[in-house]
Amino acid sequence: MKKILVILNALLIHIFFACSQDEISSIDKNDNMPEFNYKIVDTGTKEFYSDTEIISKPSEEEAFYGQDSHYQGNQPSYTNNEDGTITDNVTGLTWEKDMGEKLTFEEAILKAKESVLGGYNDWRIPTIKELYSLILFTGKVKGAEAVEFFIATEYFDQPLGNVNIGEREIDAQTWTSTEYTGKTMRGNETVFGVNFIDGRIKGYPKYNPGTGMANKMYFRMVCGNIAYGKNNFVDNNDGTISDLATGLMWQKADDGVARDWEEALNYAENAEIGGYTNWRLPNAKELQSIVDYSRSPQTTGSPAINPIFETTEINYPDGSPGHFPFFWSGTSHLDGKNPFSNGVYIAFGEGLGKMNGTIMDVHGAGCQRSDPKSGNRSDYPQYRGPQGDIRYVYNFVRCVRDID
Repeated sequence: MKKILVILNALLIHIFFACSQDEISSIDKNDNMPEFNYKIVDTGTKEFYSDTEIISKPSEEEAFYGQDSHYQGNQPSYTNNEDGTITDNVTGLTWEKDMGEKLTFEEAILKAKESVLGGYNDWRIPTIKELYSLILFTGKVKGAEAVEFFIATEYFDQPLGNVNIGEREIDAQTWTSTEYTGKTMRGNETVFGVNFIDGRIKGYPKYNPGTGMANKMYFRMVCGNIAYGKNNFVDNNDGTISDLATGLMWQKADDGVARDWEEALNYAENAEIGGYTNWRLPNAKELQSIVDYSRSPQTTGSPAINPIFETTEINYPDGSPGHFPFFWSGTSHLDGKNPFSNGVYIAFGEGLGKMNGTIMDVHGAGCQRSDPKSGNRSDYPQYRGPQGDIRYVYNFVRCVRDID
């Protein structure tokens, strides 16, 4: 009986969210349309951090107030349907529990088309926004070594990279259906994926640059709530933008000032925009929700965000103009020798790195990585890792608040 009730509950959630975006958009805002059909699942974090260590919960008058853990949103909630599927009770999305073997992009399309897992026949490869809904920043990584996964492993099977064939533990990336509109590295066709081992979004080459053969990655199929990840922006004409899909209100234009993480928190907590004073630094998943993956500097000459927003242009480190910055979130990213020293950012401009002395887009506009929370301004930018990832440290801010 319990299993039947679980299945019926998942089916009702699936049906509720299965209406098309056309049907939703045809409903007048004053009618009984589904409210906030793009609900952002909280990052799961509960601890508090400075730029170097775990700290007790800061008060409003103390440094580092306003970080992710101060604001507890829609808490992660899943139902195991006992049929190989997991339903997210916040988003209405239903997921594969076990991804199976790595596949090429084309093989994954075929798998989704033919799957009838759990009795559903509308499986698809998730978009980057759908897949990112599963990330939890309670995870921890140390370089290429896994420590704690960035996904709820009590519900989802998450493999590691196969070290027996020369892979690193973090080489277990999950791809999406979102292809980068630009090119990475030296002209690679690129697919966005989420790495639930190291807690990042990157663009990955669709084909092996050396052999031209199709690369293989993991894919976690999804079904239900086809409205998820689709924004509904309204310009309030007071310096703010409302997203009627997520229930979040945003600062329309950044103030053009690059800050370290502590300064970013302080700026957001003390901002007064549009007559509102309850602004905050968005968490990583809130900030990623406003990325527009149909845009990129290479193809639209703009940042990866809807043009209803205004974004400061910056110069590349080599002095070339017309580029766009990274933006801080209030979320910490636990990585490295001092795991408490890193803050998550979203790159609305290109995800830069320096390879063979050349600065290039290595991860794609819309990637998510992390920077040190503090440092001497004169020491940055720096470059680190096998792809020479740029580290700005002094990043930009776009504040957020809850509409209600």
